Amino acid sequence: MNLLEQQLHYPLGDALPAQGQTLEVAPGVRWIRMALPFALDHINLWLLRDEIDGQVGWSVVDCCISRDESRAQWEAIFATQLDGLPILRVIVTHMHPDHIGLAYWLCERWNAPLWISATDYFTAYHHTQKTSGNGGAGAAAFFQKHGLTDPEAVAKISARTSYFAEMVPSLPPSFVRMQDGQTLRIGGRDWLCISGYGHAPEHIALYCADVQQSTAEAQTDTQGILHKTFPILIGGDMMLPRISTNVSVFDMEPESNPLQQFLDSIDKFAALDADTLTLPAHGKPFQGLHTRIQQLHDHHRDHLGRVMAFARQQPCSAADILPVLFKRQLDLHQTTFAMGEAIAHLHKLWVDGYLQRQRGADGVYRFHPTPMAYPHGLVPGQSEELPVSA
Repeated sequence: MNLLEQQLHYPLGDALPAQGQTLEVAPGVRWIRMALPFALDHINLWLLRDEIDGQVGWSVVDCCISRDESRAQWEAIFATQLDGLPILRVIVTHMHPDHIGLAYWLCERWNAPLWISATDYFTAYHHTQKTSGNGGAGAAAFFQKHGLTDPEAVAKISARTSYFAEMVPSLPPSFVRMQDGQTLRIGGRDWLCISGYGHAPEHIALYCADVQQSTAEAQTDTQGILHKTFPILIGGDMMLPRISTNVSVFDMEPESNPLQQFLDSIDKFAALDADTLTLPAHGKPFQGLHTRIQQLHDHHRDHLGRVMAFARQQPCSAADILPVLFKRQLDLHQTTFAMGEAIAHLHKLWVDGYLQRQRGADGVYRFHPTPMAYPHGLVPGQSEELPVSA
C-alpha cells in the first residue's frame, strides 16, 4: 500500500471475492473480480439486486472483455451466485473494452437491455467498425506528430488495427440511454447518474445515498468481515484508489483538453457524503472520497509542474516528456496510453496559455512557455514551496 492509499480507509480490509464467487459489500450489492490479461490485471464488476416490471433479478454493472476466460468466469457466477434469479439489465459505465466487451453476450444470453450513455454507445460502435485511438495508421501518424518517431514502435502501432474489436466484437443493437442527473430505480433504491469526462466520452457513475442501515452497529458478513454500510458510489474508472485514471488525447479528437474535463468531473463527487463507500473499477472498495479527489488534483498539479519545468529548459514534444511523467519501462500497450496522457498535460497548459505550440520542419509539435508562464515553471495553484522537480 503506497502513502496515498494509506490515507484512505478500506472497510473490507484485504478481502477479495474468489474467482467465480461474489462478496457482498452492502445489502443487495455484490462484488465480482475478474482477471484481465494486462499489467492492470483485474476489473471489478457489480451485481445489484433488482426488480423490473414485477420480475425479481439482478442488474449487472460492467462486463469485462470478450474472451473465453471471462465467459467461463461469468458462467460460474450464473451457476452459483444469482440465487436462481435472472439478469434483468446490463449497465455499462463507459465504452472501454474491459467495461463493455461482453455486453453483447450478456444482453443476448439473458434477453436483457443495455444501459449506457449515448455518447459512449456510439463511440464504441465506431470503434468496432474502425481502428481505435490506440492503433492503426491514424493513431501512428498522430503520435508521430507528437514526437514518437521510433520506427519499430510506429510500425507496431500502425499494424494494431483490431485492438478494440478483438475485445469488443459486437454490441447490442439497441440501448437505454443514461445521462447526467437521471435517477435509476434499482432494487427499490434511487441511484443518481453522474457524468464524467476526460477518461471516456461520457462516463456514467452511479450514486445511492439511501443504503445506510437503520442501526449504527457494525454488521458481520458471511465471511466474518465486520463492516458498516454507507452511501455508495459505483465510480467506474473516474475514481480509483491506487492509480490515477488514464486521461488521454487521441487522434479522433486531436485538439481536445481532457485533463481539464477530468478535473472538473471529479469535483462533482465532492458534493457527495464524506463517508461514501466508493466501489472502483480497479482496486479495493474504499472510503475517503474527498481525500482521493484532492490527491488526484495534487497528482496532476505536480505533473503539470514537472512538464512546465522541463519545457522551460527546451521546447518539448509529448514523446520528450514521457520520462518526466513515467519513471517505469513502458510496453507498447502502455506507451500508447502514456503518449495520450503526455499530450493531455501539454494541451491543458497550452489551452490555459502557459505553453505555446509550434510544428517543426520535421512535422513534430513542440511546446515552450509563453510570456505569461509563471516563473520557475509553476502553474496556477502551485506555491513557491512546492518543488516542481519533486
